[in-house]
Amino acid sequence: MFLFRKRAEMPAPADALPGRPSPIPTAETHFVNGNPLKGPYPDGLQAIGLGLGCFWGAERKFWQLPEGVYVTAVGYAAGYTPNPTYEEVCSGLTGHNEVVLVVFDPAVLPLEALLRTFFESHDPTQGYRQGNDVGTQYRSGIYVTDPAQEETAKQVRAAYAVALRAKGYGDVTTEIRPLEHFYFAEGYHQQYLAKNPGGYCGLGGTGVSCPIGTGVAA
Repeated sequence: MFLFRKRAEMPAPADALPGRPSPIPTAETHFVNGNPLKGPYPDGLQAIGLGLGCFWGAERKFWQLPEGVYVTAVGYAAGYTPNPTYEEVCSGLTGHNEVVLVVFDPAVLPLEALLRTFFESHDPTQGYRQGNDVGTQYRSGIYVTDPAQEETAKQVRAAYAVALRAKGYGDVTTEIRPLEHFYFAEGYHQQYLAKNPGGYCGLGGTGVSCPIGTGVAA
């Protein structure tokens, strides 16, 4: 008996699903801390999108940080289809990644420290997969909201690539792009593992420390 698996590859924009003009319904507040999921956010905070595999376990990594994170949310970014559903993203025909939006206070939690959690929480050398989760929606990605974030992300990525190569890993495949659109996922996905503590989490890091503070601008 032969098993056939759809090849993990990005669709061409012309082949992407059409989506819809209106956002899909989602939660209003964060299940863990009660803060508004879509804002308004307090002055002085920054937002960044992070893709590191199935977003259920990925989101938990960031809301569990001891300080500096105001709110987290899961959604879809870096694709073509407007306002996609989860099922559409999982089809591989929207081009989107499963992304965690992290709204944080850089005075308390510097971006370098946030990105250390990001890199150490997954294997950024796997391309369109994380472990047994295969598909373009599981790719490693950093989606920035200003040029300073982009520069910091590139520096941290380069530093971690050196550390990974020293341990025998291949090239880092983490993409770094502007966060042009973030589409909030359905309400049941938001803070999923807080609502379902025994739920699936496929994340696994490499065990290699990210050397922030060494050759990385503060």
